[in-house]
Amino acid sequence: MRSCYWMKHFHLFRRYASHFTLQLTRRYRYIDVHKQIFVMSQEEGKNRNKVYKVVLTGGPCGGKTTGQARLCSFFESMNWKVYRLPETAYIFLSGGVKFTSLSKEDAYRLQRNLIKTMMQIEDTFFDLANTCEQNCLLICDRGLMDGSAYLDPTDWERMKQENGWNSVQLRDNRYNQIIHMVSAANGAEPFYTIDGHNTRHEGLDTARKLDEITAAAWVGHPYYDVIDNSTGFEEKVNRMISTVCSRLGIEVNDRLSSESKKRKFLVKSLAPESMFPGYQDFDVQHYYLSSPSRKTQARIRKRGQNGYWTYTHTMRRQVQDSMVEIRMSISEKDFNILYEQRDAKRHPIYKKRRCFLWNNQYFHLDIYKEPNPERCKGLMLLETYTALKGDDLPLPDFLEIEREVTGLTEYSMYNLSLKE
Repeated sequence: MRSCYWMKHFHLFRRYASHFTLQLTRRYRYIDVHKQIFVMSQEEGKNRNKVYKVVLTGGPCGGKTTGQARLCSFFESMNWKVYRLPETAYIFLSGGVKFTSLSKEDAYRLQRNLIKTMMQIEDTFFDLANTCEQNCLLICDRGLMDGSAYLDPTDWERMKQENGWNSVQLRDNRYNQIIHMVSAANGAEPFYTIDGHNTRHEGLDTARKLDEITAAAWVGHPYYDVIDNSTGFEEKVNRMISTVCSRLGIEVNDRLSSESKKRKFLVKSLAPESMFPGYQDFDVQHYYLSSPSRKTQARIRKRGQNGYWTYTHTMRRQVQDSMVEIRMSISEKDFNILYEQRDAKRHPIYKKRRCFLWNNQYFHLDIYKEPNPERCKGLMLLETYTALKGDDLPLPDFLEIEREVTGLTEYSMYNLSLKE
């Protein structure tokens, strides 16, 4: 039974890989060998269609509304079905509700009901996507964690406890990707405006603060992209669309330009916790699996916080000149079945992953933990996705960076796990 389960997932990999090969003659091309193709965390609908859920969030005047419309048009042109989920808070705000006029307890109850309403709206769209005949993209105008940005931390913890919620469930398991569109108030001040928005009244300082707390609410999601104002608005929107394409494993020849790739840095020593901006820590376990093909790498991951876990199954295979990587969310039961297929020639890898935002850039700091092979002792690697090259990328000034190790095979987890 276990062998059949593994082969089912191997055949899924082959189906996706053959899909990419077929598309080479159409409008897609492979990302070059230095940029992996990720087919990640997608769900399959009842008709074997892809279902992908992305949250568009951000501060005031960040380009979210325009970005949603452009993202919708882009994927519809590729024959995807696109559902645009409305911003639930707007229903209340446009209906005359003013949060500032509510008592603290009334605001708490409204926020709780807003989140429950959002859950129901999302679940209705998710159910529609599940039976869609086409590949389906769901664009959520904000997500559940946005609500936490407007509550005191103690009230947010109280709300989760009263309703049986947890952050891993609300943040990590529900959506495939989070995109934060940075407010024009942070880096593009001349373009910040409240004109044409009946529910927007924020000045620059307030907008910056809202942008900051909204961004912090999503820190910890495994696939979180921050789109800043380092370029003009047109390029900003294109970068946003490109991140979705990149995460889905498709890149379009001449319709978008994106040079973003993962960069990795060796960290010499760990700074005190007080020096980090707001962060989320996760326990991460990786196990490599025996593979039916020497050209295929396979692993499972268990990632958790406060006793709540997400599970991922990843396969990598060289296809033509590119490394294709497929990531799928799986259940705990499936994880335990695949766990029995561990590769006896490789160690499990244990890490603490610290996720944080610094200078509008999303970073992962992987701190390798015991029990690990000797070569991992004291190892710390900082990772981020960026289009910036060389010294153009500002690195956290509170960390002592030894050197860049992007592309060095001795720092790949696959090689670090090998038994001697």
